[in-house]
Amino acid sequence: MSRAEPVHLYGISNCDTVKRARAWLDQADVVAVFHDFKREPPSADLLRSWMAQVPWSVLVNRQGTTWRKLVPADQQAVVDAASAQALMLAQPSVIKRPVVLWPSGALTVGFAADDWQARI
Repeated sequence: MSRAEPVHLYGISNCDTVKRARAWLDQADVVAVFHDFKREPPSADLLRSWMAQVPWSVLVNRQGTTWRKLVPADQQAVVDAASAQALMLAQPSVIKRPVVLWPSGALTVGFAADDWQARI
């Protein structure tokens, strides 16, 4: 990957994992365009494109605060791609972070320095 080609990193600016990921990209001299879910929620089309590459169950962060704050009925209602997409549209903070679209077109979810090093 040419380091001039930007990666697109999606997340929330105050998320510790996103902060670590952004710092790692900066240190590796990788140009990154940051998309903050709070300012720029993902569209239905964007979520569909992500779910074409990554299972919806990977995108929904069932360990995070947003998920834990959902009432049990709302948690139990997430059973397929459509219901997961509806939740992610309504509450983007439930999306596991960061979501990274690499110049190759590959999509990764979460921060894994070893994997990222291999990609750059």
